[in-house]
This record gives sequence, C-alpha cells and structure tokens, in this order.
Amino acid sequence: MTRKAMSRWLAGLSGLVALGLVGCQTHIGGMTLPSAYYLKQKPTYIAPAPDFPLPRELAQQQAAAAAAFSQSGGVAPTAP
Repeated sequence: MTRKAMSRWLAGLSGLVALGLVGCQTHIGGMTLPSAYYLKQKPTYIAPAPDFPLPRELAQQQAAAAAAFSQSGGVAPTAP
C-alpha cells in the first residue's frame, strides 16, 4: 500500500471516528433535536414555579400593607 493510499485510508477512518463521537442530531421544524430517538424518551417533570419566588418577603409585604390599612381606618394607602 502506498503512502498516499495509507494517508487517505487513515483520513477516512478518522472522519468516521469523529462522526461517531459527535453523535447524531436532526433538524425538524427549525429545532435541533439531540437524536432520532427523542420521542421514545420519557418526559421529565418540571414543577411549576411559584407566582412570587420569595415567600418570606411576600409575607412581610402583605403584613406591612395590612398594618397600614388597619392604621388608616380602612382606607387603602396611596403611593407617594
């Protein structure tokens, strides 16, 4: 085998190895999906986030608003 043929053979083999290491991706509807088997994978559950992510701060704000409401005699305070 000549040196030129050997280098082509090694280049082809390294290309196949690189293709195997990269994995397979598919493009459907403008999305790049990880593999052809993505529909067969079980879905993962992501719990819904709370409306306000800081519950202690929200409780303090509500307590302060209730205190201001009760001190003003039932009239809601206005913003400055």
